[in-house]
Amino acid sequence: MAREIRISGFGGQGILLAGLVLAEAAGIYEHRHVIQAEDFGGAMRGGAVRSDVLIDEKGEEIDYPVVIAPDILIAMNQAAADQWTPTVKDNGIILYDSTNVTKVPPSTVRRVYSIAITAITKANLGTDLGANMVALGILQRVSHIVSDDALRWALVQRVPKGTEEFNNKALELGFDIARRYNPN
Repeated sequence: MAREIRISGFGGQGILLAGLVLAEAAGIYEHRHVIQAEDFGGAMRGGAVRSDVLIDEKGEEIDYPVVIAPDILIAMNQAAADQWTPTVKDNGIILYDSTNVTKVPPSTVRRVYSIAITAITKANLGTDLGANMVALGILQRVSHIVSDDALRWALVQRVPKGTEEFNNKALELGFDIARRYNPN
């Protein structure tokens, strides 16, 4: 059975790149069946964006290539949180960027993390660019959806040339942040 992951926010936050890195980490570096799809509405920068990733845990083919009820949701802004929170499975995981999600929607999901991802990224890296990789680092540590190394390798291959070191710092920052919430 495939795990369904939805990464959502607005254009310019690197949502699509985060989905591609996660999909490549699972598919290319961990040899699992993966499907990645994206939706970016009418406008790239500032408009609603989502990246859906389905990862089969057992290496079996994915029968239905659409996220219906996410096991994992990353909501990087309020609109994404409001729209997608009700769809997450009760035993799922939600990661909110509390910099941009100021009112957490009601949910029966038990594993909810509300972390100021964008603010922490800016404070530590001097810019909010990289918040997408910080979010992936946190996600990996709270879900163990892929290995640290698979994310690192996929990141280096997928991010724009010349930004590898910066994005790796952002990913490592996400790993460090997650230790406070999930020490395993």
